[in-house]
Amino acid sequence: MKHSILAFLILLLTTAGCALKPTNKYDVVSDRAQLPQEEAVHKQNSLEWWYFTGHLRDKETGETFGVEYVFFHFNLTGKKDWQMVNFALTDPKAQRFRYDYKVEQLPSLLPATLPLSLTTQKRAEQWTLTGQEGRYHLQARMALHAGEAINLTTTPAKPVLLHSGTGYEQYGPTARAGYYSYPRLAANGTLEIGGKTRQVEGELWYDRQWNCNSVTTKDLGWDWFSIQLDEPREELMAYQLYNKATGQSIGGGSHYSNQAQNKHLNQDDFQLETLAYWTSPHSKLQYPSKWRLRVPSQGYDLTITPLVADQELTLKLFAGIKMHYWEGMCRVEGTHNGQPVKGNSYVEITNRREAKKARQAAEVVKAKEQPTPSESPGR
Repeated sequence: MKHSILAFLILLLTTAGCALKPTNKYDVVSDRAQLPQEEAVHKQNSLEWWYFTGHLRDKETGETFGVEYVFFHFNLTGKKDWQMVNFALTDPKAQRFRYDYKVEQLPSLLPATLPLSLTTQKRAEQWTLTGQEGRYHLQARMALHAGEAINLTTTPAKPVLLHSGTGYEQYGPTARAGYYSYPRLAANGTLEIGGKTRQVEGELWYDRQWNCNSVTTKDLGWDWFSIQLDEPREELMAYQLYNKATGQSIGGGSHYSNQAQNKHLNQDDFQLETLAYWTSPHSKLQYPSKWRLRVPSQGYDLTITPLVADQELTLKLFAGIKMHYWEGMCRVEGTHNGQPVKGNSYVEITNRREAKKARQAAEVVKAKEQPTPSESPGR
């Protein structure tokens, strides 16, 4: 189950006796994702996102950079829409990671229209996502860090991938959520990093998910992996959803062949082993920092290594509540049917601590959604 916003909701909403109970009664579930309409906002959705990660290359110098750019939309009570936007850039050569974000309650419900037109304003900077079906325009400039920006356009390098073959992923007994990807989007445009503007190209991974507020326990954590292999030009998605209290875990994923054939991966179809750990100097949390992923049925034995150790994000939320998670640019090396392979990856690691102060945060959200005097009955 991807991604970090789930940790955000867990942090805010799920603790014993929490007064605010998120609703998913407006979520619409069918037997198969219907495109292109699933690309649009799902009105009053419990939780959904449009999520881009990937590797970009400077056309002149060949230097590589990582980007994460995501819009989240959620409606906790069916009354008020909220939006959260994350934007992060990784510079492996400088061993530098920068990020910015914004959480806001929207003045009205988002419309279910296509093409997409999502936007937020932070200080003087406007962040936008427009387009549909693999053809997008991503434009953002960090307000927290001067000289960090993207202006990218994408086109599909492979067809859309409907996870589980239907575009609905079943996370054991925990949840059933809409999920499809464009696992290889050709990207072109400009990247500004460290105040220097660069002409870049590369490949992004795009995830679209909705109906995702069913995971509401502070004991749940998850790791997510996207892999784009150079040769063969195949992609892998794998996740582990685990319960820290019981030790139980759920795993799954997808293998997308170079002929765009989709194979669902069950928990028993792959083995994921942690090879090293990294402790954050900021949060003091310990994260896995190197992995071995084996998919015997597809002949893969891969090692995934972060290109920068410190790619931890700390989101300062309501009433001083903080959420920490790690999401970063990684390289992939290993073998495919005994032959050497390499590629790119992005990895997300969430909920590596208990959700302290969740009750206080939930009360803050509840207070924000109380009617104002002008909205009260009889006024």
